[in-house]
Amino acid sequence: MAYPPPQSGYGQAYGQPQSQSPYPQYQGYNPSFPPPQSHSPYPQHPSYGPIPPNQGPFQGYPQQGRHNQPPPQQPYGGAAYGGASPQPYGAPPNIASPYGAPPNAASPYGAPPYGGPPNGAPPYGGPPQQPYGAPPTMPTPPTSGYTPTQYPQSDLASTADALRKAMKGIGTDEAILIGLLAHIPATEVSHLKQTYQARHHRSLESDIEKETSSHFRLALLSILRGPLQDDVYSLNKALKGAGTNEALLNDVLVARSNADMHAIKSAYQHTYKRSLDTDVRQDLSAKTERLFAMILAATRQEDSAPFIQQQVQADVTELHRAIEGKAGTDQLIACSILTNRNDGHLRAIAHQYDQTYRTALEKVIQKQFSGHMKDTLVQIMRTATDRVMRDAVALEETMKGMGTKDEMLVRRVVALHWDRGHMAQVGRAYRAKFGKDLVGRIRGETSGDYMRVLVAMVEV
Repeated sequence: MAYPPPQSGYGQAYGQPQSQSPYPQYQGYNPSFPPPQSHSPYPQHPSYGPIPPNQGPFQGYPQQGRHNQPPPQQPYGGAAYGGASPQPYGAPPNIASPYGAPPNAASPYGAPPYGGPPNGAPPYGGPPQQPYGAPPTMPTPPTSGYTPTQYPQSDLASTADALRKAMKGIGTDEAILIGLLAHIPATEVSHLKQTYQARHHRSLESDIEKETSSHFRLALLSILRGPLQDDVYSLNKALKGAGTNEALLNDVLVARSNADMHAIKSAYQHTYKRSLDTDVRQDLSAKTERLFAMILAATRQEDSAPFIQQQVQADVTELHRAIEGKAGTDQLIACSILTNRNDGHLRAIAHQYDQTYRTALEKVIQKQFSGHMKDTLVQIMRTATDRVMRDAVALEETMKGMGTKDEMLVRRVVALHWDRGHMAQVGRAYRAKFGKDLVGRIRGETSGDYMRVLVAMVEV
């Protein structure tokens, strides 16, 4: 089936004209639907221009099942970013194909016992059932650098020796540190630290901590923690002390694959000898705590699940009843649906919601929810509709206004730079959104070696 033309975008505040929709026309089953993109939490999006060849992790993974999935989203331009576009700026990129539900999966924590769709479907918030005869659901592989079985492809002895030489004796050669560490692949970080220890009987992180300072040191240590340990470190920082760093908590946990979520929880337990579920539960309260219990349950649909249009329509109907119904907002039903559906399914929900009720789902969420819960649900939707633009806006948020939020800027640049193709697309999206160069913006907000290491990570 073909959808009618979109009516409106997903929010003027997010940088899109009101009269345009970010969603293309879905055409139903398309056997030529392309293979999923990188399984990084920052996948590559062709809509912001061509990606350099051979970029991104997990290129060797087999193609996932794509039974009855919607066709890819239309790109912003042709071969070059900024070229003539067949659709308006702000349309969501072509990201990983929709997830789906594992067969016979139980409803996650917080799913309501009522309000389920007709025809024997599971209660809302639980993963949809796979249709009979659908291809088996394959688990989404973890992010690059998240598992110990991801080994480096090169000998790092010379890199370890060069790092030691740069810090040995009087003074430190900061340019060498930046040149060697700013572009190290995620899969090589752990091996580099082991090689440095074996060859020089010293801790690389300890030497960096002694020989550098301030935000330059923070950036280098964030790189040396690697993507998984830096996520775990950030979570501990977000949860410790009085209050919760909600933005940092969302940065790490929102819209992560099940494999990543299990890895994060395991590493957090190993590092701090505490349960992440328990720490989050103790730090949050009421319905926001239950929302994050759903996120931490790691029951999100996998990339390879079939696309089920009937489930999209059922979710749209239930979301409208739960959020805008006359009986008031049933927040937990909405949370259960949005946390358990994949990005592709959520894109389809947002499109169908707009077509059915002539209003953008994100605007409805912003109106009917508040506080941390609202921010979390909006981030889930923006991740699904345009992850690249979400990240470009997130970087600007660390630099706008009076003073730079340096720690969050470091966190976000380091997290993004592991996927070079995605980082390049974020830079192009930033220019399209804000009319300025991301590198130039960072140079204007930072200085010295701190500025140089951030620029080295952003430049592709």
